[in-house]
Amino acid sequence: MRLDALLSSSIAVGLLACAAEQTPSEPTSDATVALTTAATYRIVDLGTLGGEVSEAYGINNGGQVVGSSATASEGPHAFIWQDGVMTDLGTLGGAVSSAHGINAAGQVVGWSETASGAIHAFLWQNGIMRDLGTLGGTHGAAWSINSEGQVVGRSNTAFQGWRAFIWQDGLMTRLVTLEKTNARAFAINNAGHVVGGRRPKEMPEHAFLLKDGVLTDLGTLGGRGSLALGINNDGKVVGGAQTASGASHAFIWQNGVMTDLGTLGGKSSGAHGISPLGLVVGSSFTRDNLFRAFVWEHGVMTDLGTLGGGSYAQAVNRAGWVVGGSETKSGDLHATLWKPR
Repeated sequence: MRLDALLSSSIAVGLLACAAEQTPSEPTSDATVALTTAATYRIVDLGTLGGEVSEAYGINNGGQVVGSSATASEGPHAFIWQDGVMTDLGTLGGAVSSAHGINAAGQVVGWSETASGAIHAFLWQNGIMRDLGTLGGTHGAAWSINSEGQVVGRSNTAFQGWRAFIWQDGLMTRLVTLEKTNARAFAINNAGHVVGGRRPKEMPEHAFLLKDGVLTDLGTLGGRGSLALGINNDGKVVGGAQTASGASHAFIWQNGVMTDLGTLGGKSSGAHGISPLGLVVGSSFTRDNLFRAFVWEHGVMTDLGTLGGGSYAQAVNRAGWVVGGSETKSGDLHATLWKPR
């Protein structure tokens, strides 16, 4: 299965879908990009659970990677990968599941189909997948877990509205100040600060930061909408935001200032994760309209390279290990690790 066939449902495309064409900057040649990547990163194909497609969404500082992979017999299952071994985490009784976050203790969160066909958030630990339920509806998903075991995500209610939630000590509750707003929470740091997107009635979605009970609208890059996908323990936030031209660009937000990270020469980009040391990763179109994973540091955005086709990056740990997905030369999408040499 090709990358473009799967990206339509990914967070990355949610950021990039509304992007408009803009004047590109001069690109780095493909040959130079390949040499730069080869000199600085080793690209590792993490394989699959027996099917053709896999994707990596999260990594902790211990190098444990989580994501989703097709199996030989049915739909995608959540996995954890460590030291070259990919392990199937199973489901909550249904056919499919997906893992999106992992903390230092190896606790994994994501979503799974239940035996009844509903989609519920889960917490996996020591071989056991726990159903975290929903906020009264039939669909919920967990996206992030911090060192304290606090989990955030989104769930629908009995009235079908989408709400951001936090789960801790066995209880799922709506996030304070977001109770009556369609919202989704994508990341939480160890201080309990939460970021995501909120959409008041008949308004575009805006990135938010919820810190110590205070809600901050992070604004945009001059356009209508924005979405926050990552936060580190220093309070730096990353995501994607529309520019005045209508394109979506990756951003980093700190101390009230949103900075445009630019692109790899193409029309749009989005930042998906940030390391404890401030290394930003995400995805961008190139001038040649290729979709590529990037790493951004000290004002410079670098193409991470691929396994043969398009690629995108989702998360990064303290050591600078980056995970995401890349097309192979045969056109299949595989979970990928970019490891600094």
